[in-house]
Amino acid sequence: MPAKPQRSRTPVRRLTHRPSPPRRRHISWRNRLVLVAIVLILGLLGWGVLARSLAPASNTALNRFDAIIVLGNPADADGNPTPVQLARVTEAVHEYERGVAPRVIMSGGPAHNQFIEARVMARTAQAQGIPESAIFVEGESRDTIQNVCNSLHIMKAHGWRSAEVVSSAAHLPRAGLILSGFPLEWRTHAAPSLEPESAVYSDAAAMVETLKTVRYLVWARQIEHCEP
Repeated sequence: MPAKPQRSRTPVRRLTHRPSPPRRRHISWRNRLVLVAIVLILGLLGWGVLARSLAPASNTALNRFDAIIVLGNPADADGNPTPVQLARVTEAVHEYERGVAPRVIMSGGPAHNQFIEARVMARTAQAQGIPESAIFVEGESRDTIQNVCNSLHIMKAHGWRSAEVVSSAAHLPRAGLILSGFPLEWRTHAAPSLEPESAVYSDAAAMVETLKTVRYLVWARQIEHCEP
């Protein structure tokens, strides 16, 4: 039998699969806006925390002052002092009795309800023994900037140049930032709480004050102009 013709064998090329390049993930404009907003918020909060930590507590070495200024806090729905308001007044009374200043300026208008904070605080101070003649009422202010500015109007009218400013501990760093912009010799003084405060409450108060500090730095100090 004739031999079968042999077929030429050509080498078979094996197909190799090259890995495809990784696909780039495209971030949508909405996600970018969210990311920018998060970074901005965190930056502002950081600014507020830093400003509070560096806020001045005084600009003078005085131990005696012309007046004690008590920064306002809302009364309750019945017009009675809340624990926070009572703590501030009580500490101001103690400072007055120690001879820190011969008079007290109660500052605060009806910012959160119909009751004028300064009048409620004045009645409370009188009930604790401060004579009416030593109490001055500033009942128009709606925030801390106005507390300071309107109290300075009273002081300027009487020729007083220095003040100890009493408020809650969490409030004082922002108050110090505000006070540093006014022509006054001052120091801040914290009013101890009259009842135990939980860690949650303290943290919440610090966060609220941080947010208010950011508002002051970004907006309020440029918008709320006050000439003492």
